[in-house]
Amino acid sequence: MDWIQALILGLVQGLTEYLPVSSSGHLAIGSYLFGLEGEENLAFTVAVHVATVLSTLVILWKEIDWIFRGLFKCEMNDETRYVINIIISMIPVGIVGVFFKDTVEEIFGSGLVIVGCMLLVTAALLTFSYFAKPRQKSTIGWRDALIIGIAQACAVMPGLSRSGSTIATGLLLGNKKETLAQFSFLMVIPPILGEALLDVIKAVKGEEAFGGIDVLPLTVGFLAAFVSGCLACKWMINIVKKGKLIYFGIYCAIAGVVTLICSLI
Repeated sequence: MDWIQALILGLVQGLTEYLPVSSSGHLAIGSYLFGLEGEENLAFTVAVHVATVLSTLVILWKEIDWIFRGLFKCEMNDETRYVINIIISMIPVGIVGVFFKDTVEEIFGSGLVIVGCMLLVTAALLTFSYFAKPRQKSTIGWRDALIIGIAQACAVMPGLSRSGSTIATGLLLGNKKETLAQFSFLMVIPPILGEALLDVIKAVKGEEAFGGIDVLPLTVGFLAAFVSGCLACKWMINIVKKGKLIYFGIYCAIAGVVTLICSLI
């Protein structure tokens, strides 16, 4: 991987992480077009995901500060309940990460057919959530947090958008658009940072978690993902509030069909 490829893929990751179009699917398509695969590609994917998590911390810092201020009061307040819901939402993806990590990595290297199919699933989910009109709830409860967490766990499939799955699931459950984007973006921070920490530990132990990738492309990709992630995070929050997810559903449908056609040629 050279630095130009890293720049392009970093921009793709940052822009698509928060848009409901599947960053993993677009990274898989980009890696396929550039002929990248194996441990090098996996290491780069982890790095740019960490970059977008950091962009979340920057954009949503006021909300994160509010959570921690309330949490340190050591009482059962709104902030503590919010953190509990975040922890509950992490359970499904934690189970997948612990017991099915090797399977997930195999799926990521299995070609574009599954990416195209999952993009179509994303399109269907976004479309359904746009037209559905469930009864509105004032807050996200623990049951909803668990169901949204299951949606996040399913979204480890390349092409199935994490933000699209979690936000659409929350909308179908009747949660308000104003709170869903923030919850969706915050709930992904612990799992991705945990995954990155495990990879760093492997690298320190000499298990080649970073696949020999050069420092320059890794750095360029990281910075590109961080900057574009900051822009996309802020943009996506406004989009969710306005409820215009149907357009991304149309995009995912077109992208899924094109990907399937290209994979079968």
